[in-house]
Amino acid sequence: MTLTQLRAFVAVARLGSVKAAAESLGVTEPAVSGAVAALRRELGDVLFIRAGGGISLTPGGQRLAAGAAEIVGLAEETRHRVRQASAGTAQLRVASTETGAEQVLPALLAAFGRRQPELDADTLAVPVGVFGELLRDRRADVTIGPAPAPHPAIESVPFLRFQLVVVAAPGHPLRQQSRIVPALLSREPWLFGPAGMDPDTLAGAFLARIGVDPAKATAFPSVTAALNAVAAGDGVTLALLHVVREELRRSHLVVLDVLGMPVNGMLYASTLAPDRRSSVAAALCRFVTTPAATQALLARSNGVPLTEFRPPVHVTLWS
Repeated sequence: MTLTQLRAFVAVARLGSVKAAAESLGVTEPAVSGAVAALRRELGDVLFIRAGGGISLTPGGQRLAAGAAEIVGLAEETRHRVRQASAGTAQLRVASTETGAEQVLPALLAAFGRRQPELDADTLAVPVGVFGELLRDRRADVTIGPAPAPHPAIESVPFLRFQLVVVAAPGHPLRQQSRIVPALLSREPWLFGPAGMDPDTLAGAFLARIGVDPAKATAFPSVTAALNAVAAGDGVTLALLHVVREELRRSHLVVLDVLGMPVNGMLYASTLAPDRRSSVAAALCRFVTTPAATQALLARSNGVPLTEFRPPVHVTLWS
């Protein structure tokens, strides 16, 4: 079996069809089908059967999917380390939510980069539900945000408590009300960044609990754009309190007095177990617990220097 064959099978297993796998890999459907057929012949197992508009892995296919994902991930990590050695840089791939990639990672990685002058960091904006998969498949070195589902290969380090609040424009009718019943907010126009209402986030869970209809919410190209629209009076949103303190101080936004708010949460840095993580990933996990990291995240700032800014890669993944 070859790495190309294993990569094709992993894509089929993850995406649920040969067509989707071919599109994600940038190859033809016959190429994917041929790779899978070669594995079937070599292993003497059909690996998957078509079922309910998708596929169902056989027991052998399930084992191959797990092992192949690890092999493909190791190959990608090896490429990464060879490039790192050739370029003399410390390469790091950090995944977070859309909000985290926009509002947490720039300041955090800029501060970390001042301690790692040869750092070359890429950020991925992904749903929380794939955090663990990205780490196990070695497509990300560290995730920042909620902790992934428990797994023996992954360790999570808590490093920053935060508060989630409902914000609106100063002229919003609910500003004058106290102890607002959360259910009343379900009728308000909700504005979000591109991730919308990811149910695996603290914000998404709150919105689902109070009955906000995703079909009636509006998504913007960025979290900042959504906050600007809220400040213009177009609706309400959830925000990290420490991120919007300056806008609150300037009276561009106000916090609504909602029962049960603020909601308290925790940011985690997650990575593979110590014997499987890279040295730069381990260094970042140590750094996030330091006062320097906390100060960088909590300090009021208009941004990071242009030379230190790396825009996130927005990734769509299927499970």
